Amino acid sequence: MITAQPLTAQRFALFGDVLDCNGDPDKLINQGLCGRFHDRAKLDFTDGHAGVSLFQAQPRNLPYTLDLLERHPRGSQAFIPMSLDEFLIITAENAGDRPGKIHAFLSTPGQAINFHRGTWHGVLTPLHAPGLFAVIDRIGDGDNLQEHWLETPVTITRD
Repeated sequence: MITAQPLTAQRFALFGDVLDCNGDPDKLINQGLCGRFHDRAKLDFTDGHAGVSLFQAQPRNLPYTLDLLERHPRGSQAFIPMSLDEFLIITAENAGDRPGKIHAFLSTPGQAINFHRGTWHGVLTPLHAPGLFAVIDRIGDGDNLQEHWLETPVTITRD
């Protein structure tokens, strides 16, 4: 069993970037009425181009049974919720051609994430409807998905 931890930039650094508006904006724009939190995610693609898609995922519940991890070897993948709801983020350390130690995080409203290219992660797991996310990832030819089914499912719980 794995207990999901609060999502912080420090805890998530091995797997990707946390996108949020913590601290002061990098600069003020639009006549000083808009704070710009600049360049918060490292988009990384081997080929192809960055695309913005919309995903609508069915909400899940905690405890959550994890049986599948995936990764994208040709590009990073950012998940940006389009509502102010928490969501579950599951990652795994890289053990070569398979996932290693599994980690789980709970976002807070206003947080988004960007998985580094090649990071093992769970599927998009909203905990509330509507489960609508903007996703920035690689668009291009060639297979960019590797899946790994767990021999023994893992239960993810809330703190």
